[in-house]
Amino acid sequence: MEKKTRSDCPISCSLDVFGDKWSLLIIRDVMLRGKLSYSEFLTSEEKIASNILVNRLNVLEEENILIKEVSATNKSKFVYSLTQKGADLLPIVIEIMDWGAKYNEQCPRRDLGKQIKKDKAGVIKELSQALKKKVK
Repeated sequence: MEKKTRSDCPISCSLDVFGDKWSLLIIRDVMLRGKLSYSEFLTSEEKIASNILVNRLNVLEEENILIKEVSATNKSKFVYSLTQKGADLLPIVIEIMDWGAKYNEQCPRRDLGKQIKKDKAGVIKELSQALKKKVK
């Protein structure tokens, strides 16, 4: 069954996949903060509700952004990892971070943000190489 989109605009089609704040924050957590499990996502400072987290994880898995697998160390736990499709969002996530720090005084640059300001292309290259080792 083909998915219905709002329009054929590439921006709109992209937003249909990852365009809500919770999905992007989950992607950020996997990509940049090394979070892998449901319980780790619940500890993020944005305080996502458990029902929303379950929904967004399912959507990201259905969209082939994340893969859900049984943990190698705890068979009763699931872990999530990025697919190549998910890892390809890295430059977008970095641009959003940079834009947010540039235009919002309430969002100061932390260590990664300072690195991005100095050498955005270098940071993207370095993080892309690290993600390649983790991508499923």
